[in-house]
Amino acid sequence: MPKIALYVCPQTRCSSLSMAMDAFALANSLSGRAEFELQRFSLDGQAVDLGFARVQVDGDLSLAAAADCLLLPATGSAIDSTLSANAALLPWLAQRPPSQQLASLCSSAFLLAAAGLLDGRRATTHWALAGQFRRRFPQVDLQIEQLLCHDGNLLSSGGAQAGLDLCLYLIGQQAGAELARQVANALVFDSQRGSQARYAPLLPSQAVQDSQLATLLQWMQRHQGEAIDLKRLAEQASCSPRTLLRRFKAGTGLTPNDYLQRLRISSAQQALLSPANSLERIAAQVGYADRATFAKLFKQLCGETPGAFRRRMRQAP
Repeated sequence: MPKIALYVCPQTRCSSLSMAMDAFALANSLSGRAEFELQRFSLDGQAVDLGFARVQVDGDLSLAAAADCLLLPATGSAIDSTLSANAALLPWLAQRPPSQQLASLCSSAFLLAAAGLLDGRRATTHWALAGQFRRRFPQVDLQIEQLLCHDGNLLSSGGAQAGLDLCLYLIGQQAGAELARQVANALVFDSQRGSQARYAPLLPSQAVQDSQLATLLQWMQRHQGEAIDLKRLAEQASCSPRTLLRRFKAGTGLTPNDYLQRLRISSAQQALLSPANSLERIAAQVGYADRATFAKLFKQLCGETPGAFRRRMRQAP
């Protein structure tokens, strides 16, 4: 019977911890026998105050060392304070034997990365933390579009509910796919949800500080269906193409062409909400000469086809 030890610290998100505990406990219940032994641990073995709840634990790091799998629930988006408060955990994690599985939910991937465990390995975290993660840990192969990554003995999941994807994956690994399916059904959870690309915004959410660039972005919004290249954009911004590239990247984090494609696909998403708009018509409206090119780029950026997006939006309440 695999022992799963869940880490609890003051930064632990109650929802993430309880979701993981519930998934494995439900697996035991549906199976009719103890498939998993669940334990909670903290750095010093003492109960942890999570603000509105005090969580009892079963032991400290010595207890966790004997577990088959260490699971780190989400710790929120205050990365600096989380890494500082859990500094003592990092060298201990780095010394874990290869036979012990390590799994992070959402933002706890930062703990694994800070311990040096993800260097050269595939991993994921919440899409909103991608930029910060890449800046801190460029040596990690971050696959932010994935809801779940499994590389050797290391597992990581994307934001919020993707933690349940990871728990179901572990249940399937250890107790079989049928039990994992039963747990997903009992939780009314669709485990075939594609990628995080379906949930991440296509365009930068922060306002652009460069006023001239902001004016150019508004112009691109109005003319997105036309033929636009770097030369035309530079003329519109009254600067050289090289200067525009530099300012555009600094202001949006994207190249002009990347921004234009995301702008067009974002507009296409809105147009797809109306069943009266055919895919051919939408493709032409947002600036693509043919449906195939439009559909290929849409899937690349959104993680699903235009048709699948439209069907999903129709099913939404």
